[in-house]
Amino acid sequence: MDERVYTLVEDLAGMIGAIQPDSIVSRTFYRDDHLKAILFGFDAGQELSEHTASQAAIIQIVRGDATITLGDDRHELSAGAWLYMPPRLKHSVLAKTPLHMLLLMLGAD
Repeated sequence: MDERVYTLVEDLAGMIGAIQPDSIVSRTFYRDDHLKAILFGFDAGQELSEHTASQAAIIQIVRGDATITLGDDRHELSAGAWLYMPPRLKHSVLAKTPLHMLLLMLGAD
């Protein structure tokens, strides 16, 4: 019987593999009552247009470069960047290069 009480992902970017041209893919790889973890893969030039979320969230850029808009602020981010967003903050993501982005939704059901 496996009694592990943790989840380990040794290669986040590897969970998506090659990103198809002109596409955005996502994979939810963890979910419990408090957290939902989603890995996104964007081809260069692909965008999640401005939207809001009812939950607080954390974005971490795993690989690549992106322009992320938070409210009225625009940020040019690269691998290693991390940000926290409170609920209902308008935001968008534009992949400048092929992009792997980790999204953590806090308080997920």
